[in-house]
Amino acid sequence: MKSFKFLVIALFSVITSCTIDKTDYEAEIGSEVSEYYEFRETVSFTSGNYKISIEALNGTFYKGYNELHLKITNTQTSQNISTSEVTFLPIMTAADGSKTSCPHQYNLQYDAVNKYFAGYSVFTSESVTPDSWKLYVSFTADNQKYEINKDVSVAKQSNKNLNMTTFTGKDNQQYSIALVAPQKPTVSENKLTAGIYKYNKPANAAGTFPDASQFSYSEVSGYTLKLDPRMPEPSMGNHSSPNNQDLTQQNDGLYHGVVNYTMTGNWTLNLIMMNQNGLIIKGTVVPTDFTPGVEGVKSELYIDTLF
Repeated sequence: MKSFKFLVIALFSVITSCTIDKTDYEAEIGSEVSEYYEFRETVSFTSGNYKISIEALNGTFYKGYNELHLKITNTQTSQNISTSEVTFLPIMTAADGSKTSCPHQYNLQYDAVNKYFAGYSVFTSESVTPDSWKLYVSFTADNQKYEINKDVSVAKQSNKNLNMTTFTGKDNQQYSIALVAPQKPTVSENKLTAGIYKYNKPANAAGTFPDASQFSYSEVSGYTLKLDPRMPEPSMGNHSSPNNQDLTQQNDGLYHGVVNYTMTGNWTLNLIMMNQNGLIIKGTVVPTDFTPGVEGVKSELYIDTLF
């Protein structure tokens, strides 16, 4: 009988602890996570008779993955340009004058149905003085090439479901993983989408700035992102969930899988990234022990989420 009482008290303590943590979590976020579906103009600039407009979700560039819609309009005829060769290059200048880029689509593709040039940019940092981001855009119209640049602002990503990470793999290559969806998970099995990108180390010395070959990135092809989601909070005891699916690449170039969130709160997506040959590029297996009162061990490759 005494053993039974002790068991009841222990279970009550765990449940109470989880409830308290959940309440603290709700106080931490303060408001619901916003979902953005509308693309709005983020920045525009003109060159000659042409206006270039770039749209992003919510009209804002955020740290992390940004889908982009670029439109070119002849201001004299109000006609959209659809046959141009359009390039897009984001460059960040640091306080010491050094310049870096981020994963992006350099050659934008025209979407004839929606009438815009489609691409993306995975900004690896927000705009913080004195670091600054600038977009370099070129296009061809009427057999003339136009080259324009514009300073832009990159906002902090407040939605932790869209977090990202950058790292050096065991192959000594620089990688970035950015979460794309869901923006607002539910307590259920959620379709999980991420982009994986690699920096292409230049083969030659830099030419005239901005030399795109010095800032080149590519989508990683044929990899596997093994997934092990956990609740690492001490009160949650390294809690996991069933029915998760590893992320594999689909026709859109992104990686798709399933993450099963069994409750709201702090989750860690523990990851192991493997190349086409099954070799581990980054990541470690995490313990499966239930460890109430002890913070859960994370993989060497992980992304934290909170919803």
